[in-house]
Amino acid sequence: MSEHKRKVGDRGQVTILKELRDRRGITGGDEVECVEVNREIILKPPTDKERLAEGYRKRAERSRELAEEMEEASAEATGKLGDAPGWSE
Repeated sequence: MSEHKRKVGDRGQVTILKELRDRRGITGGDEVECVEVNREIILKPPTDKERLAEGYRKRAERSRELAEEMEEASAEATGKLGDAPGWSE
């Protein structure tokens, strides 16, 4: 982690180092989130809600796939081993 000192202007403005802006794809007019964590101020790009939603959709689909796989494995185990004693649905 590299550190660069910047002066805070009278209106509370700080210039983000160009190297960091370029690396994170931050350009003039972009919004950033300011978050305080353990007495530190963190600047980060705002959460992309569509990207976040897509991640949740993928996770839900994978959960459905795993449930189907487990259902097949469970049926196969029940067929070979029988129902567990005392098990009822």
